[in-house]
Amino acid sequence: MTEDPHGLYPVLIAEDNPVSRKLLEKSLTRAGYAVTATEDGRQALEQLNRRFFPIVITDWMMPEMNGMELCQAIRAADFPGYVYIMLLTALDTKDDIIAGLKAGADDYLTKPFNQAELMARLNTGRRILELERSLRKANEEIRLLSVTDPLTAVYNRGYINTHLPEEVARARRYRRALSTIMCDIDHFKRVNDTYGHQAGDAVLQSFAAALRHGTRANVDWVARYGGEEFLIVLPETPGAGAESVAERLRQGVERLVIVHEGREIRITASFGVAGYDECPYGDLAPETVIASADACLYQAKKEGRNRVVSAFSAAQTP
Repeated sequence: MTEDPHGLYPVLIAEDNPVSRKLLEKSLTRAGYAVTATEDGRQALEQLNRRFFPIVITDWMMPEMNGMELCQAIRAADFPGYVYIMLLTALDTKDDIIAGLKAGADDYLTKPFNQAELMARLNTGRRILELERSLRKANEEIRLLSVTDPLTAVYNRGYINTHLPEEVARARRYRRALSTIMCDIDHFKRVNDTYGHQAGDAVLQSFAAALRHGTRANVDWVARYGGEEFLIVLPETPGAGAESVAERLRQGVERLVIVHEGREIRITASFGVAGYDECPYGDLAPETVIASADACLYQAKKEGRNRVVSAFSAAQTP
């Protein structure tokens, strides 16, 4: 995020000289920046830890934490985006400039600064930040494509292989609840045989969308396990809650009307629920969690389909 709530570009200043600090603040505010001014590097770092600033202008010589130390601290930290650092200094020898750049500064400006030069250098910094943000966005889109099923737009098998072990490990570490639901479309082959494979694709897309919309965004996740079978992972969800989710999803799927080329298609689905009210310590393979939910799904199919079967187990406290 490069703008504050008022649409202004945020800049953080670290300058111990009150006259220079005020002059910087006025110049930047007049140019349309949202300015936060601090008196030394330590205060600036505290501000950065509370709120992200894409641009930092820092004096070199300051008490508590000087500009060089602030540069090094920023580069060592993990912020949500790149921080462009401009070093203000009266030290203008080549060795001083090289030392500042080595410490992590992107640019420097000698004191007393020229206002036109300051704005020109800030514009350069903003162009670099916009390029960095575009690259980060492109990389995130590539990452999402690599873990997303292209037909249904839910996660794919690769995502399951990477993230389910993480969910299991987290639940074990903190002794938290973890539930999984395996589900698939009843008699899906009949859909393909009766309406064609394009209609089958439309059904899979609608089914996946119903699962995704029926679960918690940014908490639960849905993945295509294979064919018409899907896995739903519900972190921090005990057995009773998972069963309620599965039944709600089952009813929602039963009410679905999928229109393809002017024809209405109705489907049902079966659901198997498994997991732990309190995840046990010790070895717990993700494959075991999936196998338990899959066994419940098989039982739901065996009992006549369009139903929820749960074999939820609460771990015993040792």
